Amino acid sequence: MTLAEEFKSRNFSIYGQWTGVLCIILCFALGIANIFHANVVIAFSIVCLVCAFVIIFIEIPLLLRICPTSPKFDIFIRKFGSNYMRAAIYLVMSIVQWVSIWAKATSLIVAAIFLLIASVFYALAGFKGQQFQGSKTLGGQGVAQMII
Repeated sequence: MTLAEEFKSRNFSIYGQWTGVLCIILCFALGIANIFHANVVIAFSIVCLVCAFVIIFIEIPLLLRICPTSPKFDIFIRKFGSNYMRAAIYLVMSIVQWVSIWAKATSLIVAAIFLLIASVFYALAGFKGQQFQGSKTLGGQGVAQMII
């Protein structure tokens, strides 16, 4: 299945996964950009950076096979295999970034918005009863099986 066919499939989990990839880039960039503030925003930017690395392993399953990680971390990441669990983790990450407005309104709001959008896509996939379908471009079932 090509990337264009994946987007035409109207499976919201594909949209959520690609929005998650965008969240990786945004969380990493905005986490670094906001780490230079001299107030509580530093804590939220560090959390944003940590979120970027957690999302990498959630959305790109190929990395769990090639990166040395601990068994506890692998078990934690594997909990987010369903649409509802992914929607929940993205919602929690989004709420944390929304709370950062309390300290100071910064560009972390953009990360909060996109994390919320990813959460909505995964929740819609769950509500519509769509099975989680990982993108083969991002190391879905086909690519991950070829490595083993």
